[in-house]
Amino acid sequence: MNSENASTSSSDKLLSIRQVEGMIADGHSIIILGHKVLNLDAWIKYHPGGNMSIQHMIGKDATSEVTVVQGHWEDFVPPIQGGQFRHHAELDAKEWNNKGAGPVSPCIPAEMEVKRQAHVNPILQPIPDSSSQNELAFLDSLSKEEIVLNTSKYPALDTDTQHEITKKYRRLHNQIWAEGLYNCNYTAYAWEFFRCSLLFGLTLFFLHAGWYCMSAMWLGWFWSQLVFVAHDAGHMGISHSFTIDSMIGMIIAAPIGGLSLGWWKHTHNVHHIVTNAPEHDPDNQHLPFFAVNHRFLSNLFSTYHGRFMSYDALSKLLVPYQAFLYYPVLMFGRFNLYVQSWIFLIQGQGPQKGAAWWHRWFELAGNLFFWYWFGYFVVCKSIPSGWDRFALVMVSHMVTMPLHVQFTLSHFAMSTADLGPTESFPQKMLRTTMDIDCPEWLDFFHGGLQFQAIHHLFPRIPRHNLRRTQKPVLQFCKDVGIPYALYGFVGGNKKVLGSLAEVSRQAAILADCQRTISQRGDLIYGH
Repeated sequence: MNSENASTSSSDKLLSIRQVEGMIADGHSIIILGHKVLNLDAWIKYHPGGNMSIQHMIGKDATSEVTVVQGHWEDFVPPIQGGQFRHHAELDAKEWNNKGAGPVSPCIPAEMEVKRQAHVNPILQPIPDSSSQNELAFLDSLSKEEIVLNTSKYPALDTDTQHEITKKYRRLHNQIWAEGLYNCNYTAYAWEFFRCSLLFGLTLFFLHAGWYCMSAMWLGWFWSQLVFVAHDAGHMGISHSFTIDSMIGMIIAAPIGGLSLGWWKHTHNVHHIVTNAPEHDPDNQHLPFFAVNHRFLSNLFSTYHGRFMSYDALSKLLVPYQAFLYYPVLMFGRFNLYVQSWIFLIQGQGPQKGAAWWHRWFELAGNLFFWYWFGYFVVCKSIPSGWDRFALVMVSHMVTMPLHVQFTLSHFAMSTADLGPTESFPQKMLRTTMDIDCPEWLDFFHGGLQFQAIHHLFPRIPRHNLRRTQKPVLQFCKDVGIPYALYGFVGGNKKVLGSLAEVSRQAAILADCQRTISQRGDLIYGH
């Protein structure tokens, strides 16, 4: 990748960190990958997983070690996350020639994060009026406590420590590759095909027999099992071919499940990059039902949705009881997936060009087919009474609740703090994700995805190999001093409920502060 005035070829050009910063300041989408400085301006609109996953990587090293730039690469904060960059002409000429100097980054260093860490993006948040200053101070104090707690439990954030963690992580990756853990276990998929066929056969059998609630249970479990295969396809973990895995995933998601794989990839890619970040990760933005962190107790800006997530009257009503609402709300989770899928497809939020341009139309046709076979043929034509139709729809959707519990379990109780750009990728993934321990014979219930921390470390490892990957990951965590969060299913649920209850307690304190301020104001103005 050449700068504008470069006279040498891209294979010979050595870029300084300052040059890369200047290119980003000029509006270019620059990432570091595979020992190269890549300009993704022309390609970003073709990215099949959505351009936002690229935007969150701008100014970052997407691999581990980069030798094409001078010295170790120091990650910037991407512009979408509030990072600020200096233009080429603004940089000190001496700095351009000092090959040994580290970056004078416009991004906030980790040691200043306690002062910066607020519950909102300061660039996007409107200036608070005086009546909200106490609320902001309370929430900021909670953010500082969270950061102090995290920095005391995890390795230091200095550059040398984090680079050493990254080096060992790369060695772990090479070890896992050499052991063949990236190879897909197709025998496991044969068993899954048999299991799913059995579940769907039982659905039809009980439907024909008139046992509609029993039929609905098997149908819901059928959908749940298929989700795991669609997940693998979305990560290109089956054939490792974009076209083949996309077809597998879309067929499962749309005509069989009534969902959009494109929508899932659009959110899931961002989730893997900015895991558990309240402002950026769509997978923990669930107001008005859940506030998984105290920072949601104000009008937090979502960079994914491009709007403020208002902590409004409905949120204030529900969040204090969120620990009690956790399971009931998740029983309706599949209905939300329908809504999000249709919004994504109707608005054309997916790629419009490139290899995935036709995915939207395939999924629209597939979803229409789903509502024909399920909505019209099964619900309307095969069931005689309105009550039985309602029962089949509700039971078939509510029995998928354990699947939604499993996916939220791995993140809802884990850290949401932003420890700055110096934190290494493996440390961040292990800090924000927990694994669930269970007997090996129960892996089918979780789909193998109870090893979410391992999955986040190595997203392309087929899920049937995640259990085998646990042993080297445990050794890695021991070597680098990073805690590995592993809980039983019951223990993990208790931790999530406890975390939700703690945020509810914080919400109650905030509400008391607001009432006190309001009462003082009434006294001052004589109301």
